[in-house]
Amino acid sequence: MGAASASQLPSGLPEQNLPARFLAARAASERLATGLSDADATVQSMPDASPAKWHLAHTSWFFETLILEPHAPDFQPFDPRFGYLFNSYYETLGPRHDRPRRGMLTRPTLAEVLDYRRHVTAAVLALVESRPSREMAALVELGCQHEQQHQELLLTDILHLFASNPLEPACFSAPSPVATGEPPEPGFIDMPGGIVEIGHDGPGFAFDCEGPRHRRLLEPYRIANWPVTNRAWIAFIADGGYAEPRWWLSEGWAARQETGWEAPLYWELRDGIWTTMSLHGRRPVMPEAPVCHISFYEADAYARWAGLRLPTEFEWECAFADAPVRGNFADSRLFAPHGALAGAAASPTKAYGDVWEWTASAFSPYPRFRPAAGAVGEYNGKFMSGQYVLRGGSCATPAGHVRPGYRNFFPPHARWQFSGLRLAADC
Repeated sequence: MGAASASQLPSGLPEQNLPARFLAARAASERLATGLSDADATVQSMPDASPAKWHLAHTSWFFETLILEPHAPDFQPFDPRFGYLFNSYYETLGPRHDRPRRGMLTRPTLAEVLDYRRHVTAAVLALVESRPSREMAALVELGCQHEQQHQELLLTDILHLFASNPLEPACFSAPSPVATGEPPEPGFIDMPGGIVEIGHDGPGFAFDCEGPRHRRLLEPYRIANWPVTNRAWIAFIADGGYAEPRWWLSEGWAARQETGWEAPLYWELRDGIWTTMSLHGRRPVMPEAPVCHISFYEADAYARWAGLRLPTEFEWECAFADAPVRGNFADSRLFAPHGALAGAAASPTKAYGDVWEWTASAFSPYPRFRPAAGAVGEYNGKFMSGQYVLRGGSCATPAGHVRPGYRNFFPPHARWQFSGLRLAADC
């Protein structure tokens, strides 16, 4: 997940609210870590995941390195050694600890990391309360958005860690969903196509990869009014979808053979019932909830099996540009897809949320895209190879962090995110 060009931020965001937004973002991360033991927060379950403790420290390092060190001359680092430990992949900012070995960092302890956070939070708050320049305010806003990205990653990485434990512990107690409704009848929205404008239009926050705004020609198409559900996915499994190579891209079939995929990640058939591991422990699969924890390859195979296709990211954005952002996001603290809840809260014809939705589009630059100078330019541009775009937002995404133009991206084999799909068709 990427970062933004300071030159584009924060348009239309009142600077007087910046201290409150900053404190809210910092507090949200710490609430997610409440209840984790030091061991829970230290262990790394795979190279693509990071320990919760590392996420908490890295987001502090971001504020410390990109904002406090250049803009607060009296600032004293909490521990100068932390720069090496918690740099992610900013080549311009020096060497760093190897990503696959982040789980070896038994020190600093979780308590020390929380002390580090308090040190950085106090210093940034003093800075933003002193009427910062527009450039500095833009960097602080970027830091807040970056922190929200890591809140989602913290949740997905903890889920992968707890799913690797034979005890299958719950990270959170499961709240009861508020009034839910039935999902809308499956159907399609007809879109006329034509020349459309895509990308960030100026007001509000956007990451640099969401612009520049530009025109695209879309042929007439149809897009599903609802993501593919678990019930539909179970039918795909029952029909031998994982065993039939004709539905799969060549690389996808090779990945399926190598890994032995037979169902979404975390699914297990127990006593004839499909179950899934969640942040609330192992639970039965909810038939009407959107399917999640699938790779791009699986999503594409399902679409071919269904006689349809994945939408391009431009078709997706055009269809949902005017849709209200209402659905099941992290603020509900359900931390699992609940399709009926999202259906009750949102328009039955244009709803998104619950799961990120794979698109058919490779993550590549928009016309006239230029990465920003310096470290903030490293985050998105250098990843525009070998990744696919997802749109929408998930049950682990902070509600204020989603918008139709948001371009999430992951490699096509990735499954540990809350990733699902929506179908499309040519008219």
